[in-house]
Amino acid sequence: MEKRLIYVFIALGVISLLADVTYEGARSISGAYLNFLAAPAIAAGLLAAGELLSYLVRFFSGFLAQKTYSPKIFWSLIYVGYAMNLFAIPLLAFTNHWLQALVLFFLERVGKGLRTPVRDVLVAEVSEGLGRGKGFGIHEVLDQVGAIAGPAIIGLSLTYYSDNISIGYKYSFLILGIPAGLSMMFLAYTYSRYPRPKAVSVKRGGVEVKSLGRSYWIYLAGSSIAIAGLLHWGLVSYYLEDLAKAGKMFSAEIPILYLVAMASDALIALPIGILYDRYKYISLFLIPIATIPIPLLLFIYPDRLGLYVMSIIWGISVGGAETTMRAAVADIVGESSRLIAYGLFSMLYGGSMFIGGVVASYLYQIKAIHGIIFLTIMLEATALTCYGIMIKESIRQSR
Repeated sequence: MEKRLIYVFIALGVISLLADVTYEGARSISGAYLNFLAAPAIAAGLLAAGELLSYLVRFFSGFLAQKTYSPKIFWSLIYVGYAMNLFAIPLLAFTNHWLQALVLFFLERVGKGLRTPVRDVLVAEVSEGLGRGKGFGIHEVLDQVGAIAGPAIIGLSLTYYSDNISIGYKYSFLILGIPAGLSMMFLAYTYSRYPRPKAVSVKRGGVEVKSLGRSYWIYLAGSSIAIAGLLHWGLVSYYLEDLAKAGKMFSAEIPILYLVAMASDALIALPIGILYDRYKYISLFLIPIATIPIPLLLFIYPDRLGLYVMSIIWGISVGGAETTMRAAVADIVGESSRLIAYGLFSMLYGGSMFIGGVVASYLYQIKAIHGIIFLTIMLEATALTCYGIMIKESIRQSR
């Protein structure tokens, strides 16, 4: 692996680490903060609309990058995306209505949407000599170091200001602006080392969606269905705040549970990346299988032990998705189609997250808990079936 690419790969990981401190710290209490601002339960589901918006923007970002050969546009998408972190999260400290907070959460998601497809292409490029599963696995580990630090900061802040939770939220969001600013400094360094990615110089005959292949579409269907069945943390934290109001736990424990989930994500990322490099698509089965017990542990056995086990499993599901699902896209499609393939993947990923999040939040609001459990089981069973079909199709095509 070329020395320059190693530096770029490490820098990209540090940037993601710092950005994750910011937005994962805020995300850990997103639903709880809306609850604190007296939002209805469906507002927690609307956080998933922010995810949908993010993934729709990812499609636009991937499409734009696919259509242009300009390094400036390619890098501008990344710069603008990370800069939106710098502004949206600290401004949450000045909100006093849940709609204001929701808009800022949406803006942060739009920023993530702009930068992610082009960032993923960069990671795929610079980690090719290392192995994409390992590359995305290491990148995910660094992501999750930030995702652990962010909720830890929030947890400490809320604990320190436990007698005035409003002040605790305010200072928490302001502190999260610091790592966002640092991420921009590392981004400038990365650009200086890798100003012209291969993606802007590869010859492409236009955006041909049909050329993506049958395996890609089956894979896309399975992954979208699997993500629809994974409970959005906005709903999880909203429900946990209800438990805190009922005296069954403390509000400061909510970001700690998210920290546990992110630590679990970090621990699983590299092993599942290595597993992916060795067994490829078979490793995708882990995601639906791990997702099924989450609503059972959350709603049926909501004691402290059950909640912490739930957090661990939730982190495993997310870590598997962020590592193997992203790596698989680069292996299923050719280099010339990766930008549009990642854009489409991101769009449907977000659409599934939105639909699943809103439906689950509505079911929770009408107290149809068993409906959430049944829906999760059915979706994940369908996802497993799709992955099985996709593997058979890949074997058939390789003969």
